[in-house]
Amino acid sequence: MYRNISKLVLFSDLGDDCILYRLSNLFEIFDKGDYDKSLLITEIYKEIKHLLDLATDYGFDDNLWHNYLTFLLITDENSFTLTSEKVGASDGTVNYFAKNDFKIFKELFDFDFTKIENELGIDCFTTITNYKAIPKKERMYNRNVSEKVRELSKKIELSATADEIFDILTSFYADYGIGMFGLNKAFRIRERDEALTLFPINNTDEVMLDDLIGYEIQKQMLIDNTKAFVEGRPANNCLLFGDSGTGKSTMIKAILNQYYSEGLRMIEIYKHQFKDLSSVINLIKNRNYRFIIYMDDLSFEDFEVEYKFLKAVIEGGVESKPDNVLIYATSNRRHLIKESFNDRNDMTVSRGLHHSDTIQEKLSLVNRFGVTISFSKPNQKEYYEIVLGLTRKEDKLKAMSDDEIMLLANQWELNHGGLTGRTARQFVDYLLGRE
Repeated sequence: MYRNISKLVLFSDLGDDCILYRLSNLFEIFDKGDYDKSLLITEIYKEIKHLLDLATDYGFDDNLWHNYLTFLLITDENSFTLTSEKVGASDGTVNYFAKNDFKIFKELFDFDFTKIENELGIDCFTTITNYKAIPKKERMYNRNVSEKVRELSKKIELSATADEIFDILTSFYADYGIGMFGLNKAFRIRERDEALTLFPINNTDEVMLDDLIGYEIQKQMLIDNTKAFVEGRPANNCLLFGDSGTGKSTMIKAILNQYYSEGLRMIEIYKHQFKDLSSVINLIKNRNYRFIIYMDDLSFEDFEVEYKFLKAVIEGGVESKPDNVLIYATSNRRHLIKESFNDRNDMTVSRGLHHSDTIQEKLSLVNRFGVTISFSKPNQKEYYEIVLGLTRKEDKLKAMSDDEIMLLANQWELNHGGLTGRTARQFVDYLLGRE
């Protein structure tokens, strides 16, 4: 194993602490024959434990060794994989080195653990290559990554040559991409050791646009803008504003699911992180994806100045915003920044002169959103349509008549926030939760 790994070129920088390299070092010790058997077994079991931990995090199953190798092939960001992401194969000398590495990975796929198991009296490798995972709730692992790794692993198992693996992987890179961005839909930012990093949101809401009842005009406006964006045509930053509970945030989550397969990704950012916006954009501006920077429930009080960072990034800074980044925000406020009656007084001695300038300053942020979409609470009829539309999607509720549902929905909304899509969703969840 270690002799093969030493010949890797493009995939050689996997990190000295990765399971593959550590196992390789242990197998080298085994081949030399000068080892403490008990100590070597202990070290091997440590790596098996690390592999089991990884399998639990990502929901791997069946052949954990193959799943792990596949995971490396679609997460390692190197000159070849980065060039291939969302584009696929292209002619170039680098393909020679890629196929050389894929040949080595195929040998690792087919590696025979029999000798080391027989001589050490262990069966851990046989166990992990015929593994049956304990069923877990989806929130306990990254289902999106798990499904892709297991499906791709099966394809590589059946391949016979490096050329076949090359075609399989470059097609995958073209469809989904590579690394963290290729496998995940949405991300948050955090600081670690004074460095800004992105980390994936493992299980995003699976809501789709068809699940949203009503608001067809608003939905179409957002679809048109996002479709233009993912297709590389000019598109605008979007502000979704209006009454709470009307589905603004849900619609943005649905648009991500709709266009994920076309390269759309989302980064959720909070108000206190606006100072890091430029750094976030630097991390993503050269990647072959389309990124929406998502800001939920955006609004500012008089004393908050974070909006100035946002203004500079959207439009006004020296460095232009890259064409693979848009900003989508939701807010209950049309103008985002709190206004007072004093702002409307053009001459107030206590507050200084020309307060119309203050108004312009506060409006300048919302004016940087080229598309603004208004959401208002539904009327009674529209509320019933939303409720009935949601209940008809649930098999457990099909026995209830429309009249019965509407009567209960009316009672529910009187005590739970009024006529909104959120209230309707909560009502349906209440029905589903009853004995």
